[in-house]
Amino acid sequence: MRAVVLRALGDPEVLHVEEVPDPRPDPGEALVRLRAAALNHRDVWIRTGRYAGITLPVILGSDGAGDVVDTGAGVDPAWRGREVVIDPTLNWGDDERVQGTAFQILGLPRDGTYAELVTVPAGALHDRPRHLSWEEAAAVPLASVTAYRALVTRAQVQPGETVVVTGIGGGVATCALLIARRAGATVFVTSGSDAKLEAARRHGAAGGVTHHDPDWPKALIAQIGGRPDVVIDGAGGETFNRALDLVRPGGRVVSYGATLGPAPSLEVRRIFWKQLNVLGSTMGNRRDFAAMLQLYADGLRPIVDTVLPLASAAEAHRRMEDGRQFGKIVLRI
Repeated sequence: MRAVVLRALGDPEVLHVEEVPDPRPDPGEALVRLRAAALNHRDVWIRTGRYAGITLPVILGSDGAGDVVDTGAGVDPAWRGREVVIDPTLNWGDDERVQGTAFQILGLPRDGTYAELVTVPAGALHDRPRHLSWEEAAAVPLASVTAYRALVTRAQVQPGETVVVTGIGGGVATCALLIARRAGATVFVTSGSDAKLEAARRHGAAGGVTHHDPDWPKALIAQIGGRPDVVIDGAGGETFNRALDLVRPGGRVVSYGATLGPAPSLEVRRIFWKQLNVLGSTMGNRRDFAAMLQLYADGLRPIVDTVLPLASAAEAHRRMEDGRQFGKIVLRI
């Protein structure tokens, strides 16, 4: 099969298509012929050596959609021929509240979806929502389950509440905008780009501010007419401190990532004085994934930024590293 195999860390140019042996499903697994795969920032962090537990060579990619072409022993053969979306969360464990020690994400250390074929545990298979294109289906998994768990499972967002999503444009943030709107919340966003703020409004955001403004929390409070109930943040750094300042007393701040690194000096007093609920969230368990996918089966569509061929994986990574995307970057296979 053709696959993009990461054999050395470095610039996007280390990514190129090569011929590798076809994988075969072990007992309990299925073999999927992929039609599309999508990028996540995780892929860039692995390629540049900024991720834990890197082992090379590896085929990157956590998101994918395609047809089941074979099944291993113990797997219902009725899966063969079905069009599926793959859940990238592997080995969550028995406690739905938190992932276990065997938790993994498809695409490291297990080979992922930048390939024509991939093997996955049969439990990771879900029927593709029929109204979604292959590219849209591939854009759903990792970002949407992360956004769903942060918003619904952890923050328990309610209709009529106000939600702020920081760093709009990335995959999780754009999915959070869509899912929060579907949950009946009013959504405001932040970005470093006026063009992305305008794009967010076109997709249902009530407003937004640029985080280059040092007083952006004050500007956002003025737009909202008060403080938000929930802040969903994947930036970390000083943005996390500002989120603690922004949210209403008794509100919820959910952290699902830290692209800016740790906060330089965490303002702990804001947490206790404002009686805040500070929640961590990572990916999602199988119940989260199934509930999230049902939103798409009911008509939701992900935001796809760009579709490129598999051979253009390097170009796709450059677009993500440059922060030019609004929504998911997808590789057509």
